[in-house]
Amino acid sequence: MTDQTTEHVHAVSERIGPGSVSVTRIAPRRYEGLNERGATVQIGGAELEGEHFTPGELLKLALAGCVGLSVDRVAARRLGDDYAMTVWAHGRSDEESNRYQHIGEEVIVDLSVLDAADREKLVGIMARAIEKGCTVGRSVEGAIDVDTAIDGTHVDAH
Repeated sequence: MTDQTTEHVHAVSERIGPGSVSVTRIAPRRYEGLNERGATVQIGGAELEGEHFTPGELLKLALAGCVGLSVDRVAARRLGDDYAMTVWAHGRSDEESNRYQHIGEEVIVDLSVLDAADREKLVGIMARAIEKGCTVGRSVEGAIDVDTAIDGTHVDAH
């Protein structure tokens, strides 16, 4: 690991407001992200060792987190508050264009407790919740091809 600088402070901006986040350099090619609630995340280049996220991983993490939050309440109403769900976002940036062209979202949730009709209905409701409520997905729409599968079923969510 590279030597970390002895002092790093998130400089104050006059534009700070709700939703503002910052990153501050803590070492070569390594930054600390901070939100207004005091949560931090380590950010660095893919070539670095140690625990950190790359900016591309954070983009995919934002998509996955947004999907999870978008479907959380509708799934809980039908599956109960203690249901288990994991959302993955898969994809790598295209080296030639140096951008993400495609990200595949995978919602892993066991809907086998529902009969076929109720399962199909819930998948549809979840897809609409993602389409309507996932701000991050809506923001990258048209720039990145995002496809979504819920419990193995491909849906048009973005």
